[in-house]
Amino acid sequence: MPAYNAETTLRKTYEEVMAQGVVDRVIVVDDKSRDRTVEVARSLPGVRVLQHERNRGYGGNQKTCYRAALDEGGDIVIMVHPDYQYTPKLIPAMVSLIGSGLYDCVIASRILGGYALPGGMPLWRYVANRALTLWGNLFLRAKLSEYHTGYRAFSRRLLEALPLEENSDDFVFDNQMLAQTIWAGYTVAEVSCPTRYAAEASSINFARSVRYGLGCVATALEFAAARAGLLRSRHFPPGLRLRARPPID
Repeated sequence: MPAYNAETTLRKTYEEVMAQGVVDRVIVVDDKSRDRTVEVARSLPGVRVLQHERNRGYGGNQKTCYRAALDEGGDIVIMVHPDYQYTPKLIPAMVSLIGSGLYDCVIASRILGGYALPGGMPLWRYVANRALTLWGNLFLRAKLSEYHTGYRAFSRRLLEALPLEENSDDFVFDNQMLAQTIWAGYTVAEVSCPTRYAAEASSINFARSVRYGLGCVATALEFAAARAGLLRSRHFPPGLRLRARPPID
């Protein structure tokens, strides 16, 4: 759980995560919160709590999360926000898709099933989501329903293969990571996910949303240019494609 100012929702999210009965270890990485997030996290049974000495950003937080999960020996790693915007009840389904050997990446899509707007997603966010997803699918030659969910599961072999440290420490990290997954030849599975937009849920303002959107546009263009051999990209190196392996039989 990449956490930032999540004191009011962290315990509820944790309890629902553990209620699913498939999670062996919970890691909370606090990105220099200004509230009691660390105190709450340390009060939860069996949780490993890491704290950044300075705010590293959403992407920087995830980098720490994944390194810690791999250090703990995790074979399947689920990233869910501790703001209770996404339901942890999908964890067993996401784990089973990876544990079966069929997929190495599973994302929970708010677009599949039409849950986004009824769940409270603002109209302008929905329109931006659809436009950026169309752009991403066009240049990445993929068919995902969305690229912008903060609820994802990964296999160990995928996390070890991707050059995550080359990615941004900002919100576009999510988009870069999915693009790298597609670049490497891994198939991304999607499950339909209801979402909740509540007052306590984390959200970025309009200005940062614009910056994120421009980052997504740039990522797709960089992907396409690297595929066409027009540039050498540290995000999409040629050798990365060789690391992908077919699903386990």
